[in-house]
Amino acid sequence: MNILCVIDSLGSGGAQRQLVELAKGFKKKGDDVSFLVYHDESFFKNSLIEAGISVDEIDEPNYLKRLLKMRKFIRKRNFDVVLSFLEAANFICEISGLPRRKWKLIVGERSANPAVLKSLKLRFYRWFHFLADYVVANSFENLKIVRKINPLLPESKYKVISNIVDLAQWKPSPNYTPLKFNRLKILIAGSHLFNKNLNGLIEGVNKLDNIEKEKLIINWYGKLSSDSSFKEGQELIAKYSLGNIFNFYPETLKLLDRMQEADVVGLFSFYEGLPNVVCEGMATGKPIIASSISDVPLLLSQNNGFLCDPNDFKSIANALRNALKLSKTDIERMGEASRNYAIELFSRDVILDKYDNLMN
Repeated sequence: MNILCVIDSLGSGGAQRQLVELAKGFKKKGDDVSFLVYHDESFFKNSLIEAGISVDEIDEPNYLKRLLKMRKFIRKRNFDVVLSFLEAANFICEISGLPRRKWKLIVGERSANPAVLKSLKLRFYRWFHFLADYVVANSFENLKIVRKINPLLPESKYKVISNIVDLAQWKPSPNYTPLKFNRLKILIAGSHLFNKNLNGLIEGVNKLDNIEKEKLIINWYGKLSSDSSFKEGQELIAKYSLGNIFNFYPETLKLLDRMQEADVVGLFSFYEGLPNVVCEGMATGKPIIASSISDVPLLLSQNNGFLCDPNDFKSIANALRNALKLSKTDIERMGEASRNYAIELFSRDVILDKYDNLMN
């Protein structure tokens, strides 16, 4: 099968990570797979090339010219399936199928951002989903939003397929030691955007007592964005004298190594689809602290993590406080539960088979 994957860029975002993992999975199963992008961000590009997957980039700043060039690219090749992620790429692929097409089109919804319902532009993109064969979301919450926008779209077109995780790669390390140096190490991975709620986390940490603070380390991996969330966070950390707790690092291809070293994986966002960091944290055998948003409560129980309200600083502090009470045995037990859930939910073969069923 000849599959084209379309997305805005190969940056370090969660949607990009998921589409890259799917592409590598299809390639390993023997399909011909290629990528089409329109922004020059190459975080995942080398891993695709190493897997034998070609990448084409259409560098065109004019929106209309970009759409026409991408449409021409898609139509002149003999693809069996076009798989796209994110609204702008989905829209381009849907328009590219007019007036008729020979390939199957699957578009992916990856965010449960409630702002979609208030934005004419974001709603407009999703009105064209009737041109796709299937609309695949990675969370029921995400699907609920899309269905509000497109209530007349047939039920048969909507599908929910969880994130794919390479469980052979994302796994516990045999060299991991819980609570090294008697401090709880929490890993967070995500770009510095207001949605990721750095300020809320800082306020929650500040509500801990001094003894609790001395036992905590938070390592955040992610790229800077155009908003001022990181700058405001730094000012707040300085105000509360929390510099000995928070460490910030750029996005990294060695996130697995850093996650294996952590005691807990955290997510404090105001909204998400199905966050990669939670899925990969579970696969790596870690307890999870996460916002009670989207489908996250379906992944966590008292056996493998703690939920909190991202809008409530006391709730965040209580979740951190509960994690700080964990013994080494507790961390290992909860991590094992996370791993078992991940095997059941995110297996590469299970997810690929679900996409294969749609493609065929």
